[in-house]
Amino acid sequence: MDSPTDRRTFLKTSLAAPAMAAMAMELAGGAASAQTASPAPALPRGKIGQLEVSRMLLGGNLLTHFTHSRDLKYVYNLAAHYNTEAKILETLAVAEQNGINTLVVHTVPAILATLRKYRDSGGKIQWIICPTAPVLAGLELYREQVESLMASGTEAVYLWGVHADKLASQGMMDLMAEVIALGKSYGVPSGLGAHDLNVVIEAEKRKVNPDFYIKTFHHHHYPSAPKPDEVKGPIGETPGYWCANPEQTIEVMKAVEKPWIAFKIMAAGAIPPPEAFQYVLENGADHALVGMFDFEIQDNANLMREVLPKVQQRPRPWRS
Repeated sequence: MDSPTDRRTFLKTSLAAPAMAAMAMELAGGAASAQTASPAPALPRGKIGQLEVSRMLLGGNLLTHFTHSRDLKYVYNLAAHYNTEAKILETLAVAEQNGINTLVVHTVPAILATLRKYRDSGGKIQWIICPTAPVLAGLELYREQVESLMASGTEAVYLWGVHADKLASQGMMDLMAEVIALGKSYGVPSGLGAHDLNVVIEAEKRKVNPDFYIKTFHHHHYPSAPKPDEVKGPIGETPGYWCANPEQTIEVMKAVEKPWIAFKIMAAGAIPPPEAFQYVLENGADHALVGMFDFEIQDNANLMREVLPKVQQRPRPWRS
């Protein structure tokens, strides 16, 4: 049986609610005020072009509510209710407090407005953003979106993996190269995203020359991973995998001299962080892109600080 609420408990909860509301309002109005806590030591960094990037980056999917939660459709709605604008501002501040200096996100108008608000209020986190405009001959719509991102202060751009997978499958590597060159023309690092390893293979063969790769990477030792005898369809159609061939990915990336940001390293939550971080760094990735809620950031940043010094044997040298 529930115990009745006594006067002291009632007063404490009644007073706490306005305080929490005030904190949320303060965050929404000025993200810099959320950075009052003592910052953690900076995470180790690498360089992509002239851009210094922390070894762990903040992924943007949870902030834009794309949870990749398989057939659990309610999780998308849950993420949208949790990651309000105030919470996103708080999350960005917590990431900076814990030494993460870069966010990777795709172009969604609502999140871009929030990022500008955060920066206007004193936030410093860097943006690596992929345009989502159609990639068509002439690149008119794509160029418009890139120019808008540049005007907003984006530090780097990359070709969205969804687009890159399609271009590679259709043999449209010349158009892919045009996209990469377009990003470079604005004086920022211009990268190439991929779920399909063939994107990297063809890009290297055809000298597409991105400044960095953002490629999925995780092992298959988790319950919902594809089984050896399972027929694999397009990425995303088989529940639980985004890196279809991790062993081949390790082999291909050995010869790639561009920096590599690994993403989907936890298979959208199926692989525990300690296991995921160790695996991707020991097997050649230069940076780990990690989607996190605000309450996960501190533990994951501390874990990354513990894992990095232990990474001694790698199949490829650090490329950033």
